[in-house]
Amino acid sequence: MDIRSMQPEDWPAVSLIYKEGIATGFATFEKEIPAYEIWDKAHIKQCRLIACEDTIITGWAALSPVSSRCVYGGVAEVSVYVSKDHRGKGIGKSLLRSLIDASEKAGYWTIQAGIFPENKASAIIHEQCGFRLIGRRERVGNLDGVWKDNLIFERRSTSVGID
Repeated sequence: MDIRSMQPEDWPAVSLIYKEGIATGFATFEKEIPAYEIWDKAHIKQCRLIACEDTIITGWAALSPVSSRCVYGGVAEVSVYVSKDHRGKGIGKSLLRSLIDASEKAGYWTIQAGIFPENKASAIIHEQCGFRLIGRRERVGNLDGVWKDNLIFERRSTSVGID
């Protein structure tokens, strides 16, 4: 498996993996895949990765800013998605570890993730990669008529943003 920076031409494969995540009902509150231009504006360019096996894109990870306020300039939110045909192979954990490295190179001192409680595999890999559970947002959003909780995980850099 190779992990490399995502390029615009990777979007068709990335969007299909995103669609698979949406279909699970426990990966995101999103219901539809955005146009690339919208997704592109919402995600940090230096922190977009894909995992490949030969020429097949098997997963992706990216960061998005949590706020436009300058005091939160080093804080970002994590997204990690793995193709349904490639789950359980360690791809998500490899992507997350690489994303942590990319985030620190880009100057991010805190990265966070909101994970549905049903998404146990995601919670486990985040914990294995140094994230800690900092809270639970109860009934934070409605998905298809069901109020959903979100577990909030955070990872603080040990090399960026420390004085």
